[in-house]
Amino acid sequence: MTDPRPILFLDVDGPLNPWQAPVGRAPSGYTTLPMRPTGWEEPHPPLPVRLDPRHGPLLLGLGYRLVWASTWGPEANIWIAPVLGLPALPYVDWPRPPHRAPDGVHWKTRRLVAVADGGPFAWVDDEIGAPDRSWITRNHPGQVLLRCVDPAVGLLADDFEVLRRWGRER
Repeated sequence: MTDPRPILFLDVDGPLNPWQAPVGRAPSGYTTLPMRPTGWEEPHPPLPVRLDPRHGPLLLGLGYRLVWASTWGPEANIWIAPVLGLPALPYVDWPRPPHRAPDGVHWKTRRLVAVADGGPFAWVDDEIGAPDRSWITRNHPGQVLLRCVDPAVGLLADDFEVLRRWGRER
């Protein structure tokens, strides 16, 4: 039996980790944690990642199939999921190095549409633009919600409400 719930593709940096917030001024509810994912080993200093543990239960309560759509890949299950109280989630495997296509479409867009395979999905990221919206409209037959999040503030109550409402109404 196929899972009828829509997919929620989750980016880490921006929506869950408001990496552009001023140093020392993480948004309310966030904790800054030193992390060492691949690429941040010694001699580099740990990567400061800001996470709000309240987001895990909120995400789980939305009624979506949660899927990591981040360059963190499987490491999101090691570093991010435990802090948020999320189980290990499936992740999108990016088949080639990131690059913006000549038409301005984000490097994630085509792959996410392929993974969704015509089904409904929501995508939360800080880099969604007009070319992505246009390309998805032309190339994906299913229902879609694209939610661009400010990377200085991360996910807000309004974002969760929009996701909740769209998930119920579609």
